[in-house]
Amino acid sequence: MTGFLGGAYLWVKAAHIIFVIFWMAGLFLFPRYLVHHQAALAQPEEAAAWAQREAKLRAVILTPSVIAVWAIGIVLAVHWGLFEGADGLGWLHAKLLLVVLLTGFHGWAVGYSKKLARGAGHLQDRTLRMLNELPALAVVLIVILAVVKPF
Repeated sequence: MTGFLGGAYLWVKAAHIIFVIFWMAGLFLFPRYLVHHQAALAQPEEAAAWAQREAKLRAVILTPSVIAVWAIGIVLAVHWGLFEGADGLGWLHAKLLLVVLLTGFHGWAVGYSKKLARGAGHLQDRTLRMLNELPALAVVLIVILAVVKPF
């Protein structure tokens, strides 16, 4: 099935990039919301407002975009021959590993958001702020892998 997208390939690739941008925008913002939410736990009305903001961000941006990124990404991987054992796709294997880890981070952040909504935040403020940088680091590595294809 390698190359099955034909003339649609560039359109599918563009859609993938668009949804990656949406997902990254959400992942850059969401951990910052967690920092503010945790800081507001002592003020129930403010904490509830942050929980509502987080839920909207998840529903409108994060969940739809991560689903689209994975669905379109799998189509692209099939197009490139990933499941046929095509040569020269080491970069894609590394990229997929990073995307799996980033998806895990996304899941952790959603879970922590729900804990905060129950008033059960337990991480240090500094730890949350440092975790806020993980999506940026991941996206730098992913872009390098996707563009440079070093192996």
